[in-house]
Amino acid sequence: MPSLLKCGLVAAAVVSTHVFGQTSGQLREWAHAYYEWKAQDDPVQASDSGLHTWDNRLKDYSPAAMAKRRQYVADLLARVRALNTAAWSKDDGIDAILFRAELERPAFEARVLQPEETDPLVYVNECSNAIFSLLKKDYAPPRERALAAEARMSAMPALLAQADANLTRPVRLYAQLAMESARSIDPLFTTSLATLAADLDADQRRAFEQARDSALHAIHAFADRLESRLASMPPFKPMGVENYEYFLRHLYLLPVDSTQLDMLGQAELARYRGLEALIPNPDMANPNPARSASIPRDQQQFLSAYESRLRDILQFLKREDLITIPSYIGAFRIRQLPEAFKPTSPGGFMNPPGVYDRDNSGFFFIPTYSPDSQNFYIRAAIEEPRPILGHEGIPGHFLQISIANHLENEIRRHHDDGVFVEGWALYTEEMLLRRGFYASGSAAEGQILRLSRYRAARVGVDVNLHTGRWTFDQAVDYFMRAGGLDRESATGEAAGAASNPTQKMTYITGKYQIMRLLGQYRDRKGRQFSLKHFHDDLLRNGSLPLSVQAWILLDDRSDLDRASRD
Repeated sequence: MPSLLKCGLVAAAVVSTHVFGQTSGQLREWAHAYYEWKAQDDPVQASDSGLHTWDNRLKDYSPAAMAKRRQYVADLLARVRALNTAAWSKDDGIDAILFRAELERPAFEARVLQPEETDPLVYVNECSNAIFSLLKKDYAPPRERALAAEARMSAMPALLAQADANLTRPVRLYAQLAMESARSIDPLFTTSLATLAADLDADQRRAFEQARDSALHAIHAFADRLESRLASMPPFKPMGVENYEYFLRHLYLLPVDSTQLDMLGQAELARYRGLEALIPNPDMANPNPARSASIPRDQQQFLSAYESRLRDILQFLKREDLITIPSYIGAFRIRQLPEAFKPTSPGGFMNPPGVYDRDNSGFFFIPTYSPDSQNFYIRAAIEEPRPILGHEGIPGHFLQISIANHLENEIRRHHDDGVFVEGWALYTEEMLLRRGFYASGSAAEGQILRLSRYRAARVGVDVNLHTGRWTFDQAVDYFMRAGGLDRESATGEAAGAASNPTQKMTYITGKYQIMRLLGQYRDRKGRQFSLKHFHDDLLRNGSLPLSVQAWILLDDRSDLDRASRD
């Protein structure tokens, strides 16, 4: 990687008023400078992505820094929008479209969502991720990571004081989620972080503990201040139809509006509710540990048993020759979800290798085990862990993102289209079922149908929450009534949908697009069709919008043209 001094000079040139030649080489210079600027500007995210140059820093949320950040993105986006790519090659034109879509996200957040002013979770998540990103992997000696953690914790009181000043229009729902996360954060800073402090000398340990205690005091005090302001906060603030549809078309490059997207969700919900009813015992769609031959005794046995089932999937994929698994794919581990992340991630989350990561391993963080838990994901993991394991691991997220991280094309390597990423993982669940990996009428089949059912319900929740048609309580009720979830999972799902606009609709939307593309690909290939070739062709392009994938694989840009119409 070029020096950051050089990066700063290039980045400064990007936002200057000089006119550059409109070439693909210039585009790649701008993109490279942007990725380096972004990593330095957001050190916690850089740590999470495997770049540990700034592990002792937090993001700067001062008004001056935020204004400079927004201006940088706005100026660069204006330049990319102004490019005349008519004479460029197909590949170069695609890269210009991708880079513009990537820049649209921070520009949209600054213009519409303004999370620094409305969402206290921004600041609590900065604190939790600042520590979590140092703990996940043994990328450096414990002492070095402990000192980085100390520096970050020392900066947290000032960060949260800045948050108080920035949060001029906080939203009550976001504040409540932030309070819950803040009040669950202690084990991350104490039990988990203590594993790094063993090699500190007495003075260093004293400074470390003082920084930790001050940080926790500041985080709890921040939650208390939020609670004192709750009554004056609006319950929720949707972005509205116009903004939602701008997001769909310009960030995801989707050729649909909000009404069409809602209809897709309803159609898929009806299909999977019906398919549940058609299995011999529809109750199999509701995970029940009592049907399991063996219930784990404790957390460690639960995690070990969960992780071991990946071997079954790998053997099937190889035996049936369904996809290429490159030799560089690393180990995939199951870990306990820190309580601080539970409010908005009730089912846990996947942590793949980062785009800068030298360590090729990945993790799935699942909620704390309890044999009596009513949480859907725990019950599913006890009875039949393989559908969720395949979604998160191989052939799902872990495999797909690992492959994307190895692309030579920098723009495509960094592109992270959520509709494709989540659509692919959901598609693989049913792909394995249809290819015979799971028995008909089994708990696995029932679970796969229920997983698709509630992901279809996510579409309706996402669209209707953020266009302003539904309240949060209506969203929870819909997840329970239509999606088939328990109240705990439904509340967490609704919270995740509210706090991360458009993320929840990506699963079914992406799966639908992949299934559509699969049929078109088969028709195009005829007798030469191979499911393995389709999977390999799809994954070798990276995490790209499906409208772009259709242009690459089928030379059909009609979806992309529809998405691009203003």
